Amino acid sequence: MPSETHVEQSPLDRDGVLSLVTECLADILEISPDRISEGQAFADDLDADSLALIELVETLEEELSERTVGFSIDDEDLEDLKTVRDAVDYVHGRLSRSS
Repeated sequence: MPSETHVEQSPLDRDGVLSLVTECLADILEISPDRISEGQAFADDLDADSLALIELVETLEEELSERTVGFSIDDEDLEDLKTVRDAVDYVHGRLSRSS
């Protein structure tokens, strides 16, 4: 009997994406995930600089490539991601289109 080479994962719903973004952002910013809410702006509310956002994108791409082959966030779309909600909506939309 062959062993499984990968674990089948169910697609993330919007709450799952929010949780993933919050956890990744909390790790990068070294704050509690409880301090992050959807309505917060990366720069103004969370003091996340451009390097933190690049790190967030790289982490999300790495995490989500296990679920969706070739998942990526387009560089030209980064300037439109101003809030946690923007990032969650963007990622959820990309995942929905690829499934």
